[in-house]
Amino acid sequence: MKFLKRCTFTVLIIVMITLVAASVLEKLYGTAFVAEHVYRTAPFVALWFVAAASAAVYLLGRKILKRLPVALLHFSFLLILAGAFVTWLYGEQGRLHILQNGETNHFVDNRGNTRNLPFAIKLNDFHIEYYAGTDAPKDFVSSVTVSGDGKNGVTEGEISMNSIFSHRGYRFYQSGYDADEKGVTLAVAYDPYGIAVTYSGYALLLVSIVAFFFSRRSRFRELLKSPLMRAASVFILLLCGNTDMQSANPKALPRETAARFGDLYVLYNDRICPLQTLAKDFTVKLYGSPTYKGLTSEQVLTGWIFYYSDWKEQPIVKIKSKTVGTALGIEGKYASLDDFYDKYNDYKLEETMRKIHAGEQTADRKGFEEADEKRNLLAILSSGRPLKIYPHADMKSIGWYSQGEDLPDDMPGDEWFFVRKSLDYINEMAVKKDFEGLSGLLVKLKEYQRKKAGVILPDDSRMKAEKIYNGFIYTRFIAMFCLLAGILSFFYFCNRMINGKKINGRIESALCLAIAFVFVYLAASIALRWYVGGHVPLSNGFETMQFMSFSVILLTFPFRGRFFMSLPFGFLLCGLTLLVAMMGESNPRITHLIPVLTSPLLSIHVAVIMIAYSLFAFMMLNGLTGVIMYLMKKDSDRQIKQLYVISRVMLYPAVFCLAVGIFVGAVWANISWGRYWGWDPKEVWALITFLAYSLAFHGDSLPSFRRPMFFHVFSIAVFLCVLITYFGVNFILGGMHSYA
Repeated sequence: MKFLKRCTFTVLIIVMITLVAASVLEKLYGTAFVAEHVYRTAPFVALWFVAAASAAVYLLGRKILKRLPVALLHFSFLLILAGAFVTWLYGEQGRLHILQNGETNHFVDNRGNTRNLPFAIKLNDFHIEYYAGTDAPKDFVSSVTVSGDGKNGVTEGEISMNSIFSHRGYRFYQSGYDADEKGVTLAVAYDPYGIAVTYSGYALLLVSIVAFFFSRRSRFRELLKSPLMRAASVFILLLCGNTDMQSANPKALPRETAARFGDLYVLYNDRICPLQTLAKDFTVKLYGSPTYKGLTSEQVLTGWIFYYSDWKEQPIVKIKSKTVGTALGIEGKYASLDDFYDKYNDYKLEETMRKIHAGEQTADRKGFEEADEKRNLLAILSSGRPLKIYPHADMKSIGWYSQGEDLPDDMPGDEWFFVRKSLDYINEMAVKKDFEGLSGLLVKLKEYQRKKAGVILPDDSRMKAEKIYNGFIYTRFIAMFCLLAGILSFFYFCNRMINGKKINGRIESALCLAIAFVFVYLAASIALRWYVGGHVPLSNGFETMQFMSFSVILLTFPFRGRFFMSLPFGFLLCGLTLLVAMMGESNPRITHLIPVLTSPLLSIHVAVIMIAYSLFAFMMLNGLTGVIMYLMKKDSDRQIKQLYVISRVMLYPAVFCLAVGIFVGAVWANISWGRYWGWDPKEVWALITFLAYSLAFHGDSLPSFRRPMFFHVFSIAVFLCVLITYFGVNFILGGMHSYA
C-alpha cells in the first residue's frame, strides 16, 4: 500500500508540474505548439491514465467502498477522465467554410487534414441580429439545409451562438462570418461517445457532493461537531477626495441645467443610455473622479463643450507617470490641456509618440500612451463626435448621429437643419447665460429624440435606474474604507485572541453595522447594474470582482457565530477585491453582452467559482492568523488548532464549489464552442488549483495535513494558485478567458 500511495501522489504532482510547464510553454511558443507537443500527445494521455489507474487501485486497497459518498466522488472523477480518453480516441474537431447558397460535404480538422461528412450541408442564409437601435451584435444566425445522407432526406436547421445544430452525431457551431456577410465559418465537432460518458461523470459528481454533505459519517460533519468550532465568537470613516485650490473654478452650466443635458438619450458604447453616463465616464477617465471641484460630471462635460477656452487651462488631466509629468513640465499629478503644448503650440509628446508608433523602445510607454489618449479624447470631444444624440430612421433601421457627422442623403431638410444647428443655438444660449431658454431647447431636443426613436428607447424606469446607479458612491471610497476597517480590526482581534480577552461588544456591533452597510451598497449596485444592463452582471473583470466582494460579505454573516475572525477577514477581502475591481476598470461601463456570453450558464459558472475563491481567501487569511499567533505566543496551540478546524471546514465547500464551477463551465463551452475542455490557460490553472487544494483532503494518506501549522502554511502558499488563475491568466498568460 505504501508503494501505491507514493505512486499515486507522485504521479499527481507530476501532472500538476506538467500543466504548469505547459501553460508557460503556451505563453512562449503559442497555443498551436503546446497543443501539438503536449496536450494531444500519447505520453500526456498516458500520464493521466497512470494517475487514474494507480488512484483506483489505491482506493480499492483502502476499502473506500465502505464510504459510499466518498467512493462515488472519486468514481465520478474516473468517469470524467474516461470520457476525456474516449473523446481523445474517437472525437473529431474542425471547421468548414460555406458561401451563401453554397454546399459542402467535408471539413478541415484541427491538424489540417480534410475530413468527409456523411452528408452535405448548405447555407441558405446568414444574418446578424443587433440590439435595438445600436450596432452591437446580439446574435449571429445561419440557416442551413442537410441532404444526401440516404436516410432522413432533407433536414433544415438553424445555428446561432449558444444554439447548436446536430445531425448524425455531428454538431455545428457558429464560429465566424465573412466581411460581406455572404459566407460563414462553422465549427464542427464529432464526439459520439465521449460527451455522454463525461456528462455522466459530471452528474455523478454533483450527486456525490450532495450525498457527502448529507452523510453523517463524512469528515465535514465530524469537523462541524468539533468542540473547537464552538469558540467565542472601529468603525472609522475614511474621507477620500481630490482637492485642487491652485486655480479658480471654471465656467460651467448651473447644476440643474447640466442635469437636463444629462437626461438626453445618447448612443454610447453600443447602447442607448442617458448622456449622464457618458459624462461620468468622461470625467472619471480624465480626472479619476466623477466630480471636479464640486462640479458634477454633466457640468464638466458641458463645460468642455460650451466653455472650452476656460476649461483648457484647468489642471484636470490626471497624469500617473512621473516621466510624462516631467515631459509636460508639470508639478503634481494633474495637467491642463495647455500643458500639453509649448509656447509655439507644438505638442510636447509628439516626438515620443512618433517613436512609440514606430515600434521603438521608450521608457514608460504605457504612461505616454495613456496621457496621449486623454489629450485625444478632449480633441474628439471638441469636434462633437462622441455626442450621438440625433436619431434618424430609414427604411431598415434607426441610426444615431452627432452634429458634425456626414448625415444621410435621405434626411429631410428641416430635420437636417435641426441636427446641424440645434447645438449651436444651445451654445449661444449658454454664452448669453439664458439658461431658461437653454433648458427649453433641451426639452425640444428630447422630444425630437422620442419622436424619431421612441420604439427603441429604454423606458423611463430603466433610465432612472441608470441615473441612480451613476450617482452611487465611487468604488474607491468603499474599497479604502473596507481595507482600513479590516486592517485595524484584524490587529485588534489578533491582540484579543493572543491575550485571551473577549471582543468589546460595542466595537463588534459597530463593525457588524458597517459591513451590513457595505453589503446593502453592493447588493443595490449589483441589482441596478443587472436591471440597467439587462443581464446578470458577471461578464467582465469589474463585475466578477464586485460579485466576489458581495460573496465575501454574504459568507461573513453565517461564519460570524463560529469564527470570530470572520469580520476582519470579511472587510479585508471585500476591500481587496473592490480595489482590484477599481484597478482593473476604474471606469466600469455597462455594455451589452457579446453573443457567446448570453448563456445563463455563464452566471452559474462565474458565481460558483467566485464563492470558491472567496472561501480560499478566507482560508489564506485564517492561515496567516495562525502563523502570526505561532510566532507571537508560545501557548497558543488551542487557538491555532481552532483556526485549523475552521479552515478544514471551509475547504470542503470551497473545493466542491470550484469543481461544480469547472464542470458547469465545461458544459457551457461544449454548447458554445463544441468542446467541453480546450486546455485554455484559465482552464488549466483552475484544474491545477483544484488538484492542489484536493491534496488537503487526504490527511489519512498524507499525515502532514493533520498538523495545524503545516495546514496553515499550505493554505497561504497554495493561494498563489488562485491568484495565478484569476490575475496571472488575465494579465500575463492570456487566452479565451482573459476578459474575466
